[in-house]
Amino acid sequence: MQQTTTASVQRGDEAIHEHRVISHVMISHPLQLTDGETMLLADAQFFRKKAAITTKIRAMLEATHGALQNELAGLALVVPLDFDPNLHQLVKGEHLEDFPYQYLDCPKYFSGANKFTFRTLVWWGHHVTCALLLEGSEIGRYKRQLLGRFHQLAGKDLELSLAPSLWEWKRGEGYTLPITHDRKAQIAAVVAERSFLKVVRCVPLGDSRVREGQLARIACETFRSLHPLVTP
Repeated sequence: MQQTTTASVQRGDEAIHEHRVISHVMISHPLQLTDGETMLLADAQFFRKKAAITTKIRAMLEATHGALQNELAGLALVVPLDFDPNLHQLVKGEHLEDFPYQYLDCPKYFSGANKFTFRTLVWWGHHVTCALLLEGSEIGRYKRQLLGRFHQLAGKDLELSLAPSLWEWKRGEGYTLPITHDRKAQIAAVVAERSFLKVVRCVPLGDSRVREGQLARIACETFRSLHPLVTP
């Protein structure tokens, strides 16, 4: 009898907890659609436009891949011995902080703790980011070249990521620090505490080069501006 009563109490507690969870979800995310949400849900043109834009971005990234392969041909780089400049990947997703995204990694090198990857990211609702991701066996040399060739890198719209990992893509105060000629000491202090480097260049989505499909130009210009950091 005692076991039956205890089981009934447990089931009752579980039902109360489930009700509270459902109530909390309904309060946090009301089930009713607003007029604006309903219009968007029913707008077939919105989804057709999204699909068309996605296809165009894919074509831009494919063109960027070809252009970067030309940039890499014959270029000497400070990289691990098993680095392959021909490796790349194209990725599409829907939920980078709730926003769609597409990116190209070229070159793409992730091997254990070693990373040498140049990413061209189109983040809907935010910006285009070209980012060099560096970590692993050569990080000491990258740091030395960043500071030793600082004024070759400064003043080219590059920014140093301040995030605690390589996978933060927001920019601005608290997230990135512009690499300008007057910030060498500040950047040296940041770099000293880091086990990785991420240097980015962000371009607004409204930039005429993005509108005109010149993503390859943006990526190649950014990659060239990073040569002092990664070439012998």
